[in-house]
Amino acid sequence: MAEKLDPSGASPARPTQAVEPSKSKPSIELNIGSNVFRNTNGVIKLQGKEQMVVEFHPEEGQLLLTMDFYDSAGNHIAHLRRNAWAFNTANRFALTIGSASLSLFNEPLWLKVSDRSSGDVVLEITVAHSGKIQIPNGKFYTHKGHLVEITSHYCRVVPGLTLFSDVFEARGGAASIG
Repeated sequence: MAEKLDPSGASPARPTQAVEPSKSKPSIELNIGSNVFRNTNGVIKLQGKEQMVVEFHPEEGQLLLTMDFYDSAGNHIAHLRRNAWAFNTANRFALTIGSASLSLFNEPLWLKVSDRSSGDVVLEITVAHSGKIQIPNGKFYTHKGHLVEITSHYCRVVPGLTLFSDVFEARGGAASIG
């Protein structure tokens, strides 16, 4: 039940107190394929497990990715921790980072994970000029061995779930898919 406030905004049961500036992390808007996840903490949960964390630090010009990589059987085959490989079985994956340049063209930050064995793009992430995080392309597996496909049109967890142009409010929590 909502509590009625007096015009000053103070609760009738509590005296008015000075409010300190919020020290919490700013919320992140994630665009995954054509889907929008508003007010996230940068965590992406797939099938109930935190598999990916995206961090953007505009003051340092950094885009950081922490992610667990699995194969089609659900075996944990690599772990990337803030853009550094904790382990990478058979050196299978490569990370490429494009930083914001000081040129006249002011290109956005981006990163890409690719599979060295197939040459396929596993995940692409960019930061739009507005500060929104975009994940326009991806093809990887969840901890259950289910394929995740991300295109500019949809985000799909095979079998069964396809998100197409949906908008979700995370309220400061994780973006949950599946």
